[in-house]
Amino acid sequence: MSSSSLEIARIAALAADEKKAHDIVLIDLAESSDVCDYFLVCSATNRRLCDAVVEAIEESLRINCSARPFSIEGREEASWVLMDYGTVVVHVFLPETREYYRLERLWGDAPRIELGLEGELDMTGQSYEPEELSDEASHVFEDLNYDEDDL
Repeated sequence: MSSSSLEIARIAALAADEKKAHDIVLIDLAESSDVCDYFLVCSATNRRLCDAVVEAIEESLRINCSARPFSIEGREEASWVLMDYGTVVVHVFLPETREYYRLERLWGDAPRIELGLEGELDMTGQSYEPEELSDEASHVFEDLNYDEDDL
């Protein structure tokens, strides 16, 4: 029996929380994106913890869901590791990288799913909702033809 996307996302979140990831947020993209159903976003305080969180998620999903990632990107740099499970994409960030890319703001209209975890981000997401984008991030969105007000 295969696990649902939501089950995979919740088990990944639990594994991240158990390894002391923080500011964990689960974003429901099922109605917003054709790419995947859920983004799980979390932070690790340093590269070693980032790698430990990634390993814990990978092992937990393999054992509990028989799920293996299609790919894992960014593991060498460990400032942003992306784990692609098809319908669930896990993002493990160092805090400064997460602040720079602000995925929660990009998907600001998508619903958040409450997880009830110790390391869960406040549902308001205020710690990653600054007033305006940095100059560097604004240039990235200009290049992609995004208007900062649409974010």
